[in-house]
Amino acid sequence: MVFAPDTEIALRTVVNLINTAANGRETLATEAELDLFLEKERFSGSRTRDAAELASVHELRSRLAALWTVDEDTAVAAVNGLLREANALPQLMKHDGWDWHLHATTMEAPLADRMSTEAAMALVDVIRSKEMDRLLVCEAEDCDAVLLDLSRNRSKRYCDTGNCANRAHVAAYRARQAAVR
Repeated sequence: MVFAPDTEIALRTVVNLINTAANGRETLATEAELDLFLEKERFSGSRTRDAAELASVHELRSRLAALWTVDEDTAVAAVNGLLREANALPQLMKHDGWDWHLHATTMEAPLADRMSTEAAMALVDVIRSKEMDRLLVCEAEDCDAVLLDLSRNRSKRYCDTGNCANRAHVAAYRARQAAVR
């Protein structure tokens, strides 16, 4: 394990959120799709379930996606901005079957504030651990999804949104076979 369990969960949620708009496909277009996303990610707390909430999550997704390819100083400024905007106040919480973990907003805070704070707190750990190089973009030529490399040998190169790794391996195999002929 590279990070604390709640940090890894938050980082995976960020990856999954960013990838709802990967490769030109929008899979978070409706309030119902947001409901399903949040249920799958086990994200709890108050909700307004309206278009404004969905728009705020889309805006957050764009801000988080931009963080995936920036340098450390730019990431620090963005993360500090997210925490400042949400009036973050870290505290230990235990709820909904989760053991002790950090929250930096109340369960009543707006959804986008809670999501941005969870993401920012996880990214704080990434930055402090000097692990920004674990935030990657898929190496498949036709994919712009992001990924989080938590492997020991830092070998992850392809996203989990489709079959990018399989397609790349098949293409490499076919290229080797063609070279032999």
